[in-house]
Amino acid sequence: MWIPTEHEKYGVVLVSFRGTVQHGLPLEIGDTVQILEKCEGWFRGFILKNPNIKGIFPSSYIHLKNAHVKNKGQFETVIPVEDSVITEMTSTLRDWGAMWKQLYVKNEGDLFHRLWHVMNEILDLRRQVLVGHLTHDRMRDVKQHITARLDWGNEQLCLDLVPRREFSMVDPDEISVTELYRLMEHRHRKKETSAPASTHHLFVHVKSLMSTNLGEELEVFFHIYDGRENRPLSERFFVKLNKSGLPKSPEKTERQCTLFVDLGSSDLRKDVYIVVHIIRIGRMGAGEKKNLCSVQYRRPFGCAVVSIADLLTADSKDDHLLKVYACNTESEWYQIHENIIKKANSRYNLSGSNTGLAVALQLLHGDIEQLRREYMVLFTRGVSITRKLGFSDVIMPGEMRNDLYITLEKGEFEKGGKSVARNVEITVYVLDIDGQILKSHVAAGSGEPGGDEYHSLVLYHNNSPRWAEQIKLPIPVDMFRGSHVRFEFRHCSTKDKGEKKLFGYSFVPLMQEDGRTLPDGTHELIIHKCEENTSLADCSRYLKQPFSKTNLPSNNQTLKGTKESFWITSFLCSTKLTQNGDMLDLLKWRAHPERINDSLSKLKEIDGSEIVKFLQDTLDTLFGILDESSQRYGLKVFDSLVHIINLLQDSKFQHFKPVMDTYIESHFAGALSYRDLIKVLKWYVDRIVDAEHQDHIQQVLKASEYIFKYIIQSRRLFSLATGGQNEEEFRVCIHELFMSIRFFLSQENKSTSPVAQTQAVFLRTFPAVYGELLKIFTVREVAGFVRETLGTLPTAVHADCLEAVKLQCIAKTVESQLYINPESRCILLPVVLRILQAHMQEQRDLVMCARILTSMLSLIKKEENGTAEPVVSEEVELIVESLLGVLLRTILEISNRPQPAGPAMRLQFQDVTGEFVACLLALLRQMSDRHYQQLLQAFSSKDNLRDFLLQIFTVFRILIRPEMFPKDWTVMRLVTNNVIITTVLYLSDALRKNFLNDKFDYKVWDSYFYLSVIFINQPCLQLESFSPSKRKKILEKYGDMRVMMGCEIFSMWQNLGEHKLNFIPAMIGPFLEVTLVPQPDLRNVMIPIFHDMMDWEQRRSGNFKQVEAKLIDKLDSLMSEGKGDETYRELFNSIIPLFGPYPSLLKKIERETWRESGISLIATVTRLMERLLDYRDCMKLGEVDGKKIGCTVSLLNFYKTELNKEEMYIRYIHKLYDLHLKAQNYTEASYTLLLYDELLEWSDRPLREFLNYPMQSEWQRKEYLHLTIVQNFDRGKCWENGIILCRELADQYESYYDYRNLSKMRMMEASLYDKIMDQQRLEPEFFRVGFYGKKFPFFLRNKEFVCRGHDYERLEAFQQRMLNEFPHAIAMQHVNQPDQTIYQADAQYLQIYAVTPIPESQDVLQRDGVPDNIKSFYKFNHIWRFRYDRPFHKGTKDKENEFKSLWVERTTLTLVQSLPGISRWFEVEKREVVEVSPLENAIEVIENKNLQLRTLITQCQSRQMQNINPLTMCLNGVIDAAVNGGLARYQEAFFAKDYIMNHPEDGEKIGRLRELMFEQAHILEYGLAVHEKFVPQDMRPLHKKLVDQFHLMKSSLGIQEFPAYVRASPVHFTNGSPRTCRNSVPNIISPDGGRGVARRSLPSYPAVNRYSSSSLSSQASNEVSNITGQSESSDEVFNMQPSPSTSSLSSNHSASPNVTSSAPSSARGSPQMAEKHKHSRENACLSPRERPVSAIFPNPLDPAQRAPCHQIGDTTLPRSDPNLSAPDKVRPTPSSWSLDSVKEGAPSFSDSFGKLLCPPVPPRPPYSGSSAKNMRSQSPVTSRSPQKTTVPPFTPSPTECQSTSLVSNSPVLSGSYSSGISSLSRCSVSEASGTELPAGDHPSHPLPPPTTLPNSVSSSSDEPIRRENKTPPPYSVYERNNPRRPVPLPHSLSIPPQTDPPALPPKPHQLRTGSMKLDGTSDPRVPRPRPLPRKVSQL
Repeated sequence: MWIPTEHEKYGVVLVSFRGTVQHGLPLEIGDTVQILEKCEGWFRGFILKNPNIKGIFPSSYIHLKNAHVKNKGQFETVIPVEDSVITEMTSTLRDWGAMWKQLYVKNEGDLFHRLWHVMNEILDLRRQVLVGHLTHDRMRDVKQHITARLDWGNEQLCLDLVPRREFSMVDPDEISVTELYRLMEHRHRKKETSAPASTHHLFVHVKSLMSTNLGEELEVFFHIYDGRENRPLSERFFVKLNKSGLPKSPEKTERQCTLFVDLGSSDLRKDVYIVVHIIRIGRMGAGEKKNLCSVQYRRPFGCAVVSIADLLTADSKDDHLLKVYACNTESEWYQIHENIIKKANSRYNLSGSNTGLAVALQLLHGDIEQLRREYMVLFTRGVSITRKLGFSDVIMPGEMRNDLYITLEKGEFEKGGKSVARNVEITVYVLDIDGQILKSHVAAGSGEPGGDEYHSLVLYHNNSPRWAEQIKLPIPVDMFRGSHVRFEFRHCSTKDKGEKKLFGYSFVPLMQEDGRTLPDGTHELIIHKCEENTSLADCSRYLKQPFSKTNLPSNNQTLKGTKESFWITSFLCSTKLTQNGDMLDLLKWRAHPERINDSLSKLKEIDGSEIVKFLQDTLDTLFGILDESSQRYGLKVFDSLVHIINLLQDSKFQHFKPVMDTYIESHFAGALSYRDLIKVLKWYVDRIVDAEHQDHIQQVLKASEYIFKYIIQSRRLFSLATGGQNEEEFRVCIHELFMSIRFFLSQENKSTSPVAQTQAVFLRTFPAVYGELLKIFTVREVAGFVRETLGTLPTAVHADCLEAVKLQCIAKTVESQLYINPESRCILLPVVLRILQAHMQEQRDLVMCARILTSMLSLIKKEENGTAEPVVSEEVELIVESLLGVLLRTILEISNRPQPAGPAMRLQFQDVTGEFVACLLALLRQMSDRHYQQLLQAFSSKDNLRDFLLQIFTVFRILIRPEMFPKDWTVMRLVTNNVIITTVLYLSDALRKNFLNDKFDYKVWDSYFYLSVIFINQPCLQLESFSPSKRKKILEKYGDMRVMMGCEIFSMWQNLGEHKLNFIPAMIGPFLEVTLVPQPDLRNVMIPIFHDMMDWEQRRSGNFKQVEAKLIDKLDSLMSEGKGDETYRELFNSIIPLFGPYPSLLKKIERETWRESGISLIATVTRLMERLLDYRDCMKLGEVDGKKIGCTVSLLNFYKTELNKEEMYIRYIHKLYDLHLKAQNYTEASYTLLLYDELLEWSDRPLREFLNYPMQSEWQRKEYLHLTIVQNFDRGKCWENGIILCRELADQYESYYDYRNLSKMRMMEASLYDKIMDQQRLEPEFFRVGFYGKKFPFFLRNKEFVCRGHDYERLEAFQQRMLNEFPHAIAMQHVNQPDQTIYQADAQYLQIYAVTPIPESQDVLQRDGVPDNIKSFYKFNHIWRFRYDRPFHKGTKDKENEFKSLWVERTTLTLVQSLPGISRWFEVEKREVVEVSPLENAIEVIENKNLQLRTLITQCQSRQMQNINPLTMCLNGVIDAAVNGGLARYQEAFFAKDYIMNHPEDGEKIGRLRELMFEQAHILEYGLAVHEKFVPQDMRPLHKKLVDQFHLMKSSLGIQEFPAYVRASPVHFTNGSPRTCRNSVPNIISPDGGRGVARRSLPSYPAVNRYSSSSLSSQASNEVSNITGQSESSDEVFNMQPSPSTSSLSSNHSASPNVTSSAPSSARGSPQMAEKHKHSRENACLSPRERPVSAIFPNPLDPAQRAPCHQIGDTTLPRSDPNLSAPDKVRPTPSSWSLDSVKEGAPSFSDSFGKLLCPPVPPRPPYSGSSAKNMRSQSPVTSRSPQKTTVPPFTPSPTECQSTSLVSNSPVLSGSYSSGISSLSRCSVSEASGTELPAGDHPSHPLPPPTTLPNSVSSSSDEPIRRENKTPPPYSVYERNNPRRPVPLPHSLSIPPQTDPPALPPKPHQLRTGSMKLDGTSDPRVPRPRPLPRKVSQL
């Protein structure tokens, strides 16, 4: 049975549990669980991080922990009972864990690794804390370390700052807001700046000495040296090195390492050095032989110096190699370091080239105790301490030190009968009073233990040696008296014995008879002669002799006259001994009473360090004197006491204050002193007002704290001794003293007067007295003293300094123990408030005011139940009454002030604001209902209340500002918001009661609503953006404050009634902003307000246009800021059911009307939101892509068409323009800006400043736009459009007679014309993209678009780009239309393939003599329609010959706008599909190949080709394919009896196919003749092979003789290229074939908007070859491709002869030829740029350049006859082999040739199978090359117009499947025949025969030849540079060249009448086709 748990409430999972049992709860190790019930070894509960899922789990898997339960019962919460630091660590590490993984994902490796280390460190420390074995101090250190690490991590991860007290997190509800602010501020400051340490230490570790000339032991001495004062700062550190230069005792680290301690900040400067002296121990001379003597001497070796400043930059222990220098002469040794510092190079040199001392040096900062904690290893391992000479900057009481430092300076010695100077060595001993040598009391330095004696250096042959060696004598204090130091002098012989011979001694006693020690300074000692050691044995004998020459008696001339002397310098550093006689006189006052006066007077001259040494003795002396003779010495003792007290204020001695406190508490015994002290103090105070010099009085008042301490302690001692006698007398004295104080304080003086300064001094020390007074007086009495004293201060104070001091005094009062007591607080509070209010009203000393207020409010706390004590309540009431108003004004004032410039000032400024804000919040949080009622009732008038409400609402708005607190102060912000919402709930009642109905005040209500809105929108309340744990904590503590405020807004709105109209439409924007917050409850509360607004607006004005306008405007700006989401759109849409539930509405307006308009608005808003959400999502991405542009276009169109919002429309035009510029889409940018340009007129109407436009006239803005657009058209190479705008501008300039600008404009226009002719333009590709699936944005979802590709962009690149833009999209691998499952799928599908553009403009493209540079524009601009072909098999597929069943499905797409336009892509509006039969396909392919051959032959004849290779390859491909059975496949398929019988309607087409085959054979024969003439020698064998193969081909076709009509025809080229399909493999059939399309009216702008279709890309033939060449699987090929037009991008041209040829051959059709088929298939599937190079440059001949046959035979016929069927107009296209466009034409041979027509065929009824019905011929692909050549034209066949190829734009079958067209020449380009010109479009006059034809094939000949061959335009560059060529004659006059081989007969043509009428009019039933965009060829 499950029973609720009592104690088992909380646990941690020890073992993972899968939860496989019924109701099992899966658990992971480390999860924390809350347990609800238990049953037989099982618990039931939930995981704390997911409390919604409950389940059971084994109890053995859980480690139970103690926990505290809140709200016992159903909603209980469990808090583990553990150290708060542990709790914080656990939760913080959990939060970090998730973020840590994200760092890895974001590739922030550095922080990832650092955080990982810190997390491991924290876990390790957590274990130590949990184990609980740490000492108290260690635990404290560990916690400090943990919190430091937690704070570091939080800061790095941008998490919140945690307020802490004593390492524990603070609950903001349990402390006052001011205290919370202080904690946050303290932690923030700590984070920002760390206080610089005042104490520094130098760590030295000696490693080794490296030198080549070692071999002796060394002694190394370090000390710190002041280069400025030329004196050592520290004692010496001494290290012994062995003969190898390594430390002698490596195991004892304290002998190698030291810490130079207590360096002050002033010691860290450039001229402070570390000086190292190195002494060798060995022979006298470094080079002496070893066996000379065994005695060793200390001899100079070298010196090294390094500046301490060099170490300041080094963070860690850096190893330094110090250069060691030796002095040139030994006598300079004592100052070698000074010479090195001064760089006196002549006096020293390097001791050896490789000599260096390796040491580690590091500066450490902080006090020594801190270092012990931080560098524990250093101290535990062992380090010696090297002290400063003298005391540190701060002397600590209790510090014991008694060190005497003696420096052996120099000596003067006589020769002593020697011929050379002596080698003098000094031995130093310390002897006690008994003459015994003190053991271990002579130290060379720290690092080595002290010895019994010390041997000095020996300087070679020097009678005036200078050693400068410092030794330390650490003699105990008790042994000082009677001890002396003896110096023995010996001469060191260098002879064999090497003995040291004594010749004299000196001595110095350490203490004088009067107890003074040896004074510091230099002493000249007498050298006493002595040659025997025995004479020194009894020291009592020589101690009687004089020791120093300074104190010799005048009669002792013998010693005075001696030249021998020895100088030492002594320095005592002792905390117990003194060298000062005056000090000793004072301390021994009883022995010499007569000297008391002098001693007291001299006390002020004694050094402070001497006084503090004997502080207790001195104080005892003073009070002893006072007790014994107060009358006589009272004043002097008082002054001395004041001097000592003030001495302790000095920073050096301030640590001695506790010593004095201890003295007063424990040792002071002056029970009677209080009377004298009070009397003298009062005497001084009474003299203040009249005294001229206030300095001494100020010193007295400065010491008043301790004087009162002595007074009070003395009185307490007296009371204890006498049982409280004279109490009244004492109280009277104190009252009188305070009266005197109050009198002098009440004096009004100028700030400069001495009295004012004295008042200031007293006020500074006064608060320190309170605590002392409380020891005797009651709290109320002391409070009374203070109140009266502070109350006497003059209110109108002129002294600014006094004002500041007065506030400081108040501040200290408020912070004192006295004020903390509630009893005294109620007495002091009015005084404090009065002074505070006065200052705050005048905005003076705000920093101090804030400090006082903070302290006051931090004392006021509510009890746990939320109620305040009566006393506290009264205090709050008083503070509210006095300060609330002024506090609000102050915050407003300082928030609106400009911030000061200096960083320090700015910091202070921010602090003040923050502190005042914290005070306001603390005060408001303490206010209860009663306080609010009293506050609101206290206002005398409505105006005052109104002003207060406006003020407090404004302040709240300031508090909500993001910059009010630092970013990571979330805790503080939440507390602020909690206080604000509580206060607003109270004040909203006042608003309702006082400012509604007739008393309505718009300003207050508006301020209220505005505050509420920004409250809800502030970032720190957007819980959705927080981590789950943080969100949970906030909700538990405060709830969702946004919802509370939202409910309050709704409630207040409902109360407004008819006053709501005042807020319509003003509040629509703010309320809309609130509804965009993603909080469902808040939205449900707020959205109905819009309905209410619409309702009231409808009542007022009969519509809600205002609401609608404001809603839409605001929605745009808010959503672009990132607000709103998909859920919001759906929720907003659900307003619809809310409409119409009000009866009042029904009475006034018909329900339907209201509802319709409402629903319409909501639908509009919803659709706008869809677009705005899409726009925002797109804009979040980085670089500009199509999605961003498409989205902007969608939004822009929506604003124009649906909303008619002109301003928003123009804004988005400019956003789109900027996107285009960024993406370098200059043409699209121009079209975009043109939208704005078209909105403007050429008028002088003034326009306001808008976006980046200045205020200007409409004319000026339109002019600026025109110029900008022209510039962008120029950059986008769309010069034709720019010319139109130039003309328009020129007309304007002309009309204003602005000839200067007119001239510039005409020059610009001319430059654009030049660019058209001279610059090359790239031809863009076009791609059809389908976006399917619900995951796409609304503007793309389930729509298809055609996109204009970037320059050089192939299908694969485009497809990759689209997949990058939509990374989650799936590329569809087929081209079929998707079904509904794809449309409705919850995914993204992309379907992409290339399409061919169908140009609109035919007249330019069909006109003769127009250069391709010009035509290229019309082929790729203003394209509405595009085409795509897909081959498929219909019926049974013949494996032997696939051509029988190969059909082509042709799809035509019509766009909503033409390309290019304001976007690179536009949506498809309509799609049409027709089918092309196999026979028509075959005709089209052969026709195209024939035209290609003609073109190449013509180019070769006219010498346009430098290289004959293209013609060679084309001939080879066609002949080789034909020989291998290519054309035979067509014969098999279509000339078989079965086919003819089964398809009687195809008789005409079969005849046409036969004609084309014969024509191809004839062209090949002619081509071979031309080839023979130009073929180079090395290619002759190939030519011969071609001729042989051609004869084979003829015989295979059964041709012996060509029919007469074939023979009679020359190679015939009409005025344009025969129509070739410029498409890719599956070229889509034009829809016009089956049914007409309503033709779009041609746009008027810019230029001509009609285009000829392109020729079919040369790869078309290749692609069909791929299709048909797969013996078994031709249709599968297309299903395999990602999109069928992967292979249908553009011209594909085969470059290698081994590519599968495209005529049907038995071999190619068979499965055995798999490799060739494979190659063919691969080639077909390539995008154009991957195909062989010839595919890249299409070279069709333009039909516009062909003279129709009837222009020669009958010039009256129109050029384009609409009565001809579309198939009749289709013409073959030349190959695109060569690189330059070639005009096709030849001189006319004879009119008779043109009259050789084949017998007319009777008209045939239209056949349904024709795939190309109603199709017009269209222009071929443009040439890429700007160079053109002119060629004499061939005489065209008179039947050219009527009998052109059958199908336009079908996949052209390459040579291996068509009649002998080789796959090598798979570059035939078939024209898209997509438009049918209306009858009126033909030229009404006959056109003359062409004279020159522009090339449409790029020639491979070089540049000069091309230029020479070009017919220059008038005034062209070529006219100036090249001699002008004569223009060729017209056809009828031209003479055929005699040198050429005989011309081919004209092409046979049959007149065929299709479904078109012959009367010159088109069928009225057929609608006019709409211009379709066409596919662009690809570079």
